[in-house]
Amino acid sequence: MLVLRPLVMDVGIPLALSYLLHSVLGLSQILALVLSSVLPVVRTVASLVSRRSVNGLAGLMLLVNTAGIGLSLVSGDARLAVAKDGALSSVVGMAMVWSAFAGQPMVSAGLKPVLTKGEPVRIAAWDRLSVGSARFRRAERGFTLAWGLSLVGECAARVVGAYTLPVSTMVWLSTVFLLGAFVVAFIAGAPFHNRIEKLVETETALSGVATPINTEDPAPGDPAITVA
Repeated sequence: MLVLRPLVMDVGIPLALSYLLHSVLGLSQILALVLSSVLPVVRTVASLVSRRSVNGLAGLMLLVNTAGIGLSLVSGDARLAVAKDGALSSVVGMAMVWSAFAGQPMVSAGLKPVLTKGEPVRIAAWDRLSVGSARFRRAERGFTLAWGLSLVGECAARVVGAYTLPVSTMVWLSTVFLLGAFVVAFIAGAPFHNRIEKLVETETALSGVATPINTEDPAPGDPAITVA
């Protein structure tokens, strides 16, 4: 989903870069992990500067990454550097869980443009459902919880692995954990996604029924149409 693209950029790519720097270029594990964390920091700072506003999620990403780099440099602990990368997905996951229970599921922001396709009638249908349909809101909440809980679970697995498995193994296994979390989230969220899509389709069709078929005046010589 579009809303989860930052996770790929800020977690998946840095982990792959870390593996490349250490296994291919021969850098030390700690240096490779620290250097690979620079990318998400640059991305979040650039986003803050370009938008000229503080985005809560981007701010959390920046905080987690800069704190993680500092801890890694001070401690020199490669295991801590691996574990701290899980904090990013955990923070995002917990934010999703919180937003679901707060009544403003954050994943919906990315799902809405996908399902409405930029069509005004579909956007209007979504907006009506988000206000007046308890079933729609439950589906939004369930979809967001599926993603949030999957990411929190991925973080827990990463932390456990960081302190029980060799660091060289965790560098690539962390990426597997993240991809696995995505797969679980897609599967768990699919029923809610389908329900949301069906509700939008139904609401859009119902709104179309109320649209007059012909609002133009009859041309000269055409029979007038009256509605009883």
